[in-house]
Amino acid sequence: MKILFYLLLFFPLYIVSQDQTSSEQFWQQLEAHCGNAYEGEITEGGKEGDGFTGKTLVMHVRSCDTNTIRIPFFVGDDKSRTWVLKMNDNKIISLKHDHRHEDGTEEELTQYGGTSSNHGLAHLQMFPADAHTSKILPAAATNIWWFTIDETSLTYNLRRLGTDRLFTVRFDLTKTIKTPTAPWGTQD
Repeated sequence: MKILFYLLLFFPLYIVSQDQTSSEQFWQQLEAHCGNAYEGEITEGGKEGDGFTGKTLVMHVRSCDTNTIRIPFFVGDDKSRTWVLKMNDNKIISLKHDHRHEDGTEEELTQYGGTSSNHGLAHLQMFPADAHTSKILPAAATNIWWFTIDETSLTYNLRRLGTDRLFTVRFDLTKTIKTPTAPWGTQD
């Protein structure tokens, strides 16, 4: 009888975790940080004059809706960038880079990114450049962006295939920082 009790108690949890896709597990890990902000550092690809090196890098998991997570990425005083992750009905995640001017209007080069070709891994999601990206940024047609996440860090990465371009920013998830004000184009 005791065994039956434990089976009834824990078996539903086992079923739920087995039914989740890797992308849903990744999503839940990211959602756990909703509302928090973290400072980051360039660990690959930074160089003087690139617009990132030497600046304070901050990500803020600002909003987590059912199928959309918005993460502003601030570079110093520049609040033009927001990563927009969306999960579709097939549990596949897409990434778009929403770039705004200070007045909130969209920049000419915006909404580029890609969609994962599968469910990825619980700690890794990859986004090859999509057709829109290839059209507005032909040089980025071979871009692959990816995020990694674990208990201590989140990384944002960019690799341009066929080149030596690699860019990685690592955010320390063990230390929250003061929540920044809204990104350009968003109201508090």
